Amino acid sequence: MTLRTSPEIGGMGHAVKRKEDPRFIRGQGTYVDDIELPGMLYLDIVRSPYAHATIKHIDASKALAMPGVLDVITGATLAQHNLHWMPTLMSDMQMVLPVEKVMYQAQEVAAVLATDRYTAADGVTAVDVAYEPLPVVVDPFKALEPGAPVLRTDKPGKTDNRIFHWEVGDKAATDRAFRDAEVTVKEDIYIPRIHVSSIETCGCVAQFDRVSGQLTVWMTTQAPHAIRTVFALVAGHVGLAEHKIRIISPDIGGGFGGKVPVYPGYVIAVAAAVLTGKPVKWIEDRMENLQADSFARDYHITAELAAQRDGTLTALRIKTLADHGYTDAAANPSKFPAGLFHICTGSYDFRAAHVEVDGVYTNKPPGGIAYRCSFRVTEAVHTVERMVDIMAHELQIDPAELRKKNFIQPERFPYTSVLGWEYDSGNYGGALDLAMHKIGYAELRREQAAKRQRGELMGIGISSFTEIVGAGPSKHFDILGIKMFDSCEIRIHPTGKVMARFGTKSQGQGHETTYAQILAEELGIPVADIQVEEGDTDTAPYGLGTYASRSTPTAGAAAAIASRKIRDKARKIAAHLLEASEEDLEWEPGKFYVKGSPERAKTIQEITFAAYTNHPQGMEAGLEAVSYYDPPNLTFPFGSYICVVDIDKGTGEVKIRRFVAIDDCGNIINPMIVEGQVHGGLTMGLAPALFEEISYDAQGNIQQGSFMDYLLPTAMETPNWETDKTCTPSPHHPLGAKGIGESATVGAPAAIANAVVDALWHLGVRHIDIPITPEKVWQCLRANGVGN
Repeated sequence: MTLRTSPEIGGMGHAVKRKEDPRFIRGQGTYVDDIELPGMLYLDIVRSPYAHATIKHIDASKALAMPGVLDVITGATLAQHNLHWMPTLMSDMQMVLPVEKVMYQAQEVAAVLATDRYTAADGVTAVDVAYEPLPVVVDPFKALEPGAPVLRTDKPGKTDNRIFHWEVGDKAATDRAFRDAEVTVKEDIYIPRIHVSSIETCGCVAQFDRVSGQLTVWMTTQAPHAIRTVFALVAGHVGLAEHKIRIISPDIGGGFGGKVPVYPGYVIAVAAAVLTGKPVKWIEDRMENLQADSFARDYHITAELAAQRDGTLTALRIKTLADHGYTDAAANPSKFPAGLFHICTGSYDFRAAHVEVDGVYTNKPPGGIAYRCSFRVTEAVHTVERMVDIMAHELQIDPAELRKKNFIQPERFPYTSVLGWEYDSGNYGGALDLAMHKIGYAELRREQAAKRQRGELMGIGISSFTEIVGAGPSKHFDILGIKMFDSCEIRIHPTGKVMARFGTKSQGQGHETTYAQILAEELGIPVADIQVEEGDTDTAPYGLGTYASRSTPTAGAAAAIASRKIRDKARKIAAHLLEASEEDLEWEPGKFYVKGSPERAKTIQEITFAAYTNHPQGMEAGLEAVSYYDPPNLTFPFGSYICVVDIDKGTGEVKIRRFVAIDDCGNIINPMIVEGQVHGGLTMGLAPALFEEISYDAQGNIQQGSFMDYLLPTAMETPNWETDKTCTPSPHHPLGAKGIGESATVGAPAAIANAVVDALWHLGVRHIDIPITPEKVWQCLRANGVGN
């Protein structure tokens, strides 16, 4: 990159508006877009209007002639430094900027660097790019047909659009179970592409110190350490070694999985900062965020369920086509290309199951993130819960009774599923019984029967789901080879105040509260005396970040283990101070005392001060500990949700009358935070069930590229959630906790879909793909002679 000189970026310039007090301190209400640094430059992106096209030429002359535009960065610019490609989290390769062709609509084509944000945006409109359109493939089924255009021609020897074929389970046993079954049901289920739509879009500020060689990047990431490692892998050859990279993730306005990947804008901003020596800011706008960032779902599923006529479920068989867009940029453990989709046997005691998943390239944006679900669990739960409901209707057995008959029983835990997961603990019947009691299930069924006689449409839907969270055990889980543990570092100052740092990163989950409560409980130190920090790779211990409901199951456990290491040392110091043996000391939160003589005691504050002033001879001073917690197993929260809907026959509108959600996340650290997570998750489960979808026409044009067309529920559409809980602690977690952040998003869509189909089953409606819009319902009613 060669920058033209400009008086607007030097010490003499005055075009850049600078804040007197640059704010980039964690915990002070600061977001990336708040950061203003002296001499900062601004980056904006030129994006492709085509889904698949050759780039004939890029003419940047008009843009470069504009005052304040400093340079236009292209793929050719980055190729000079071998920065035009980067690895994805699934070890595929993704363009930073294209050199020859674009692969999806809204793909980054070039970047304009300017002295202010508005000039950069104007420069984008002045860049002229000539394209030669190429055949577009947006249907994953057609992408696998013989003769389909091969999209990833950059991969030597690639002759088709298949990314992977993955299967798990005993195929022969499953086939036998289906042959022996008295009843089988089969359904094609599509779970469409959706987007996280966080309040804050993605962005970064990159600053490079040419003297020290230090790169500092403030960015909207859920996994600062992992991103630092990716940057080092991408740019290590140009001198950006990992120990010279600092990632700071300040306050984040929502993440939900969408802020785990590395996006091209980050890399371009870093490259521009390194090559210019100036701070560079890139903040995407809402439409860019919606059209080009990583998506979720887009699973085409064919599911089959086998049973005996008495309602005993015997086998499950699933084949899935996973549309990953133009590159596999999913955030999954490398061992599981389809994530944890094989939790799809759910809460049920199957004799056999077999799952196949094929990943496919298409001309759509890359992704496959787990939008507020643990690596494809939402897709798994939706599939099995829809199939169980279909089977219940087929057998004319009440859906609640069919579930109870086939639940894994409490005495069977720990339970190993036929697809290889070892469930830690559960009481599924207890959760469903509580949900049925709370909502008045029997009375609702009587009401439904009476309304049906009058021609009214009322439905009751159940979702009894099992989640799988807490990634993860290093024997199974890694990202780019990095094992998925997590960490906590505790330092207690001489005056008894605590600094605790974590490898996770909150996006609004309340880590500062939850972690502080864990430490307070374990150490007996008041919450007010505990400071929690995360999100800065220069200070926090290495961790894999926050997603897939892994914060409390992994980092929370690390906090407990590190606290107990400190207690062990504190016991030795207390014994020294009290002139007693360690075995004679008892602990209660906040102090050690001598058995039988509670007046002979030392508080944790007294012990801490002694750790620096009067510790035993030969003992290291200080009171600190670090834990890198590698869980022995995942945790398996669960729940039962019941939804009641009424349907307007004239318009097809679905009205949720009541929704009861019973969750079991083991031992709860903070009930208010859990309640908030459930309420938010339920609304985010309502959204794809009734509103959200991203689709494309045959030419790859996005159909829901702004909030004018991509429908998000507001407070007006959100019903009154009724919540409660059961408690089944995890036997292997140090706190008995399981995680809760994603359960509601996982369980809610199936309950809503089941309720709608339940209202229409007697009319011949067997299945409706989500989102279940009024138009879809109206068309079903018209097709069955109901409605206007």
